[in-house]
Amino acid sequence: MAPVATAEKTNGASNGNGVHAPPVKALFNPFYSPPAPEDSEKDKEYKYAHYKPRFPDVKWEPLQELEVTERAQFADPEKKALFSAARKVKHLTPAIGTEVEGIDLRQLSAAQKDELALLVAERGVVFLRDQDISIRELLDLHRHYGPLHKHATTGVPREPGLEEVHVVYNDASRRPDPSAFSKIDLWHSDVTYEIQPPSYTSLKVIEGPEYGGDTLWSSGYALYSSFSPFFQKYLESLYAVHSAVAQADGAAAAGHTVRRDPVETLHPVVRVNPATGWKSVYVNPGFTRRIVGVPKSESDAVLALLFRQISENPDFQVRFKWEPNSIAIWDNRVVTHSATFDFWPHTRHALRATPHGERPTSVADYESKGKVAKDRQLEVWRAAGVELPDTANLGKQAARGYND
Repeated sequence: MAPVATAEKTNGASNGNGVHAPPVKALFNPFYSPPAPEDSEKDKEYKYAHYKPRFPDVKWEPLQELEVTERAQFADPEKKALFSAARKVKHLTPAIGTEVEGIDLRQLSAAQKDELALLVAERGVVFLRDQDISIRELLDLHRHYGPLHKHATTGVPREPGLEEVHVVYNDASRRPDPSAFSKIDLWHSDVTYEIQPPSYTSLKVIEGPEYGGDTLWSSGYALYSSFSPFFQKYLESLYAVHSAVAQADGAAAAGHTVRRDPVETLHPVVRVNPATGWKSVYVNPGFTRRIVGVPKSESDAVLALLFRQISENPDFQVRFKWEPNSIAIWDNRVVTHSATFDFWPHTRHALRATPHGERPTSVADYESKGKVAKDRQLEVWRAAGVELPDTANLGKQAARGYND
């Protein structure tokens, strides 16, 4: 079960001997923003008060499988329409992250939207600054990529008609409690417990601190490529349980309505991105609970290895410093992410648009259709004309002499 964060109450209780017990702690979930306190005077001064989170008391039907068209499959592989409109395209690390300058997301043609999807699928996350696009326009952009997801527990804007928007909001009214959760456990890919988890997701920061509150992303492509061929094949054979239960329990404990009953879903540990044909490790500390069909000790050991590599290996990661009107668009199918909570007591306010992707496809299912799933790193080296590693002799060592 994922850890839940806590908020202290001030009413310590006596144990009958005149000694007061520690304050009672009320549970809340670390994967969503807490309610923003109603303060009519402060709200008058805050221009984005209508985007502060509310938690509607409604119930939704279970999600059914939806038809999704992978728009990146229609893109020009060279992305001429998108790149010709950009002032600058800069890769931030070899494995993940690209910043595009000079593009106005409100002005993209259908071809440019498709090419943007392919760029995101290849690079994991794409960053754009100085974007004046409104949240309603951002929702329209993401409808190009698939039906929009409505979150079962997290806050939506106070403004009516925006239930497909996920609100990220923190201010001075609640201080993060570092004793309540591990930083590793906050790494996640959004709502992976759904039968069709998200694909191309965007977050726009509308108010943020001068510094702090960065977000980090980690590449599942790079994680897969880092392992031996033997371990890759083993991972490709596995499925894992992704669970919404802890998130729902956290919402209920905080007094919010769970708007859709929590689900647990089996997904392959290695999935293939249909936009690229590349293989990616698909687990995350936030929602992946166990690997099925293996002993618990084995499941725990494998997941612990994967989780630590996601969170600790800097070769797989990119870190982004937000500014107002910055937007990140990432492919939830192939990256995990985590925010830093180092900015209290300042305000950090962002809005997310989240389209559903396809049901995750295993390597075996993908290749059963006559296609070949590929290792991204090998493809990058091959395209660059680099001699590929000799995996046939992996693990064999030449004879060594002693020189002492």
